[in-house]
Amino acid sequence: MAVLAESGSNPDVELLYDINGLAKDAPHWFDRVMEFVGEYGLLLAMVLLILWCWWSVRRRGGEDAASSVAALVWAPLAAGLAVLVNVPIRGFVERPRPFVDHEGLDVLVAGKTDFSFVSDHATITMALGVGLFVANRRFGLAGIGLALLEGFCRVYMGVHYPTDVVGGFALGTAVVLLLSPLAMALLTPLVRAVERSPRLGRLVRRRPAEGTGGDNALLPGARSSVESEERDLAA
Repeated sequence: MAVLAESGSNPDVELLYDINGLAKDAPHWFDRVMEFVGEYGLLLAMVLLILWCWWSVRRRGGEDAASSVAALVWAPLAAGLAVLVNVPIRGFVERPRPFVDHEGLDVLVAGKTDFSFVSDHATITMALGVGLFVANRRFGLAGIGLALLEGFCRVYMGVHYPTDVVGGFALGTAVVLLLSPLAMALLTPLVRAVERSPRLGRLVRRRPAEGTGGDNALLPGARSSVESEERDLAA
């Protein structure tokens, strides 16, 4: 396939130069921070956000705990599936990295020799963010915000066109939402089975401490009545 953007008059390329131009004016230390954040930091932050959401769901419990945990399980599975879908897309489009066709870019990450469209980082982070949104809206909005920041970082670093990022956002979102009904239908019963397990159930819902009021715990008054009846029977 032909390169999607070859001319500097292309809005995609103009936006690339505008965003990447910020890296030229920024201090060296800030570029190094952006390099780490865009390459690894935001992915790590997204994983921590998913773990935080799981911990919150587990502590809160409730009837919807299993479905929420199932959605959290689906989020990374969808991200991995979206990356697999991207493999033939990259091979079909065959778009070089922007620094191959355009001079004067400040490239913060060296060694990128694969094709550019679509961005794996944008695909993964948006899939995780939308998957989080399916599980919990508050955490999901934070995750989508991190994904948008990831997209900005990839262009800032000079390794992707803006349309590479937009394509990644669309791919990640599509995989999560289109396959979510099937995934939830398969994962929710599995998570419910785990929830019923004496040992693994605490992965879905926090167990009440012994003697502190589970479903089978007796109130102090009820316990006294039972003990009194037992003494009468014994007499």
